[in-house]
Amino acid sequence: MKFFHLSDLHIGLKLINRDLMEDQKYILNEIVRYGVQEQPDAVVIAGDVYDKAIPSAEAVELFDWFITELMCALPDAVVMVISGNHDSAPRLNCLRSLLSRQHLYMIGLPPRTPQEHIERVTMQDEFGTVDFYLLPFVKPSMAKMVVGTQEDGTLLSYSDTIERLIARESIDTTKRNVLVSHQFYLPKGKSADEIERMGSELCVVGNIDEVSAQVLEPFDYAALGHIHKPMKVGSEYYRYCGTPLACSVSEAQQQKGIILVELSEKGNVKTSVLPLSPLREVRILKGLLEEVLAQACDDYVTVILTDPTDLDVFEMQERLRTAFPNLLEVRREFQRRLDYTIEQDEEMTLDPFALCCSFLKEMTEEEQEILRDIIHDVQEVK
Repeated sequence: MKFFHLSDLHIGLKLINRDLMEDQKYILNEIVRYGVQEQPDAVVIAGDVYDKAIPSAEAVELFDWFITELMCALPDAVVMVISGNHDSAPRLNCLRSLLSRQHLYMIGLPPRTPQEHIERVTMQDEFGTVDFYLLPFVKPSMAKMVVGTQEDGTLLSYSDTIERLIARESIDTTKRNVLVSHQFYLPKGKSADEIERMGSELCVVGNIDEVSAQVLEPFDYAALGHIHKPMKVGSEYYRYCGTPLACSVSEAQQQKGIILVELSEKGNVKTSVLPLSPLREVRILKGLLEEVLAQACDDYVTVILTDPTDLDVFEMQERLRTAFPNLLEVRREFQRRLDYTIEQDEEMTLDPFALCCSFLKEMTEEEQEILRDIIHDVQEVK
């Protein structure tokens, strides 16, 4: 059995006010194309379908188009989708029972009462059954009726909440099991500060949402969502696939892809990455203005200028926008800095021109002449 592992589509996202709808449709079509090529038995989307809890009509239409195209391309496949922290769980949960009859599992809400359990989808192949456990994004408050609280009545930690939710399930470890989850899992022995986070991720203060990856041990594979950079969580088979499209400048030129998971007999799991190439790259270009302009392109570009002298702002911006129609932002690396290393007694002995030069470093001859004229005019007025 083989399946695609996707997550964090973030449909409707804007990149520094740039609308990515065209880029997102392009990359979703690439995923459909891979589906036609590979013919997986299942497609898993591990949360953050949308970028906002209340997505725009255009975002909903794009997701509807994607799912329709995917299911037409893979009429015999099962599609499993869970909600992430960016999604509205109740909205994604809508028509859950009805859609499951069409082999489309849209799971927005985790277990919230003692009678409810993690949604389980069982599939069959020549090696037996594979159980997929679909666990949407969970906050401790959402599951307190199921997992309880601490002795003083306060909520459990994220890690304890997930551990207790999984422990409630009768997982047959002699069979093949897959967890689909959207949380911040930490490898054993790692701290949250050691995990590189992307600029597009929502990070919780104090990293209180961290979950120990030890809870993943009953599973042959964990299809994880939430982290935007491809990452393994202490095992080749517990993985974040990352976003299919760069969602921030911090992901510039990061290789994106789909994880293709192949399950044979129990204990035999293979993974490979199907690379995704975007319609437009996200790039950071650094250098002198003329050097940067020589690299004109249609990509989404952040420009960092290193020119040591001041530039005409309006002319610079016009030239950059002409060279880069999808310019995101312009930064200047060179900044004049005041020099506070001179002692006060030494300052008092300097003449006005020398004193100003001590604060304004790296002045050109032309700038020095202007400064002399200004000081001369001021002294004449006095």
